[in-house]
Amino acid sequence: MPAQVMPEKALQGGIHVMCKESMNSPAPRRLEGKIAIVTGGAKGIGEATVRLFARHGAKVVIADVEDAVGNVLANSLAPSVTYVHCDVTLEEDIENLIDSTVSRYGRLDILFSNAGVLGNQKRKSILDFDADEFDRVMRVNVRGSALGMKHAARVMVPRGTGCIISTASVAGVMGGLGPHSYTASKHAIVGLTKNTACELGRYGIRVNCISPFGVATSMLVNAWRKCEDEDEDCMDIGGPCQEEVEKMEEFVRGLANLQGPTLRARDIAEAALYLASDESRYVSGHNLVVDGGVTTSRNCVGL
Repeated sequence: MPAQVMPEKALQGGIHVMCKESMNSPAPRRLEGKIAIVTGGAKGIGEATVRLFARHGAKVVIADVEDAVGNVLANSLAPSVTYVHCDVTLEEDIENLIDSTVSRYGRLDILFSNAGVLGNQKRKSILDFDADEFDRVMRVNVRGSALGMKHAARVMVPRGTGCIISTASVAGVMGGLGPHSYTASKHAIVGLTKNTACELGRYGIRVNCISPFGVATSMLVNAWRKCEDEDEDCMDIGGPCQEEVEKMEEFVRGLANLQGPTLRARDIAEAALYLASDESRYVSGHNLVVDGGVTTSRNCVGL
């Protein structure tokens, strides 16, 4: 017998009702009820992630050394967002951050170790290698991430669940995309992510990292400013103006393989949201590269 065919009007009416219901349905909140920490959360990628996590239903703790900026952001998103002063190079600060979060909320579901420094852009040659600068970059970027993993794991292992994410970089995927100290530190984060994922997988804890291409944050723009004094710390000059941000974005677009979009902090926050959510429940030990194909594509044959 031929299949029954619904009358055209009824079919159209059904489609109309489904579309209307879909339009009226609220967007799913992908982190509803989750407890998250974002280090380096006061500005840039961290700030974008804090806002996005909170919008998706998470209780978020901003951890940073920028107290004034961090408190303003937390107050603007209260009561779902709070601020804790934390220098990620100090184990006592990390320990206090984790313990105070668990004391306040009862658990920790997500740690996003995003705090980092770029280092001095003027010392590009290995002939000008500065051991003190190297130690400073490694302390913030690598030691900070490792301490975060240690103390997050301490409270996640007993519960048999959790998610740890770190900010790496395309400079941790290939050479020539950052100064030596920064590149070494980001390679270390990728390796640390894989090793820690290997260990913590048995406890149901996922460990991943994100490797962005150039995002025109204050850190990147300030680091590339030309200082009058070569030894001046460019990070202390102040935030970049809109013109400087646009110039940096134009520079990055010129290096990009994927044409059209401009990479912004929100794009990295979206990657962190995916890795933090249950949508990535079987993703661990992964380096999510957000670079528009820069590290995997070099058009040498005129494609």
